[in-house]
Amino acid sequence: MSGVLTRARATWAVVLLGGLALATAAPVWVRSEVATALDPDVAITVTGTAAAPAVGAAALVLVAAGLALALGGRVARWVVLAVAAGAGVLVAASALSVATDPEPAAVAGASEAAGVTELTAPVSLAVWPWLTAAVGVLAVVVAVLAAVASRRWAATSGRHERAPAEAAAASPAGAPGAAPGTASGGASGGASGTAAGAAAGTTTSTPRAADPGDEGEVDAHDAWDALSRGTDPTADR
Repeated sequence: MSGVLTRARATWAVVLLGGLALATAAPVWVRSEVATALDPDVAITVTGTAAAPAVGAAALVLVAAGLALALGGRVARWVVLAVAAGAGVLVAASALSVATDPEPAAVAGASEAAGVTELTAPVSLAVWPWLTAAVGVLAVVVAVLAAVASRRWAATSGRHERAPAEAAAASPAGAPGAAPGTASGGASGGASGTAAGAAAGTTTSTPRAADPGDEGEVDAHDAWDALSRGTDPTADR
């Protein structure tokens, strides 16, 4: 069984056993009767959670341990399984204490319900305490088998955990190799293109230096502007 007890199955088994412990502790475990001043026959019923409060607490611990088993690492698994086994022992021991001697639970229930402690009828015990004890024993067995099978979980989990790590390590290694070349190439091309464009723009937009031989000539547009202002265009020549 330990060979087929995977991590998921162990998780569901522990959670299910915790739920079963709660379900079997909810019904009435003990019945009896007492006499009061107002009523000579008062029925006394005691549920499993009242007769054995530790069962409810240990059942909740089993459910929490099952959830933690699905999320815990290698070291946490052993701690969780040890807690689950201890909770199973507590469930079984508490249920068996009531099953083997139900009268204290009946007296406590009579005191709380009617305010008297003297029982007037025999104590009857239901089958639920025995079922709860069986659930606690199963929880211990599952915890032990899961601890044995967890060695294979570690190997399987390790293979799955290495794959993303290797992919993450390979991705940064390959990216810089291509990125620098692309970046440098793009930067070089962009810089060259910018420089060429700047040079071309400078060459195109730079005015032609005045020729010494043109000093005596007057541009037609400048002459017209000078005449429009009422000045002689040849005065500065």
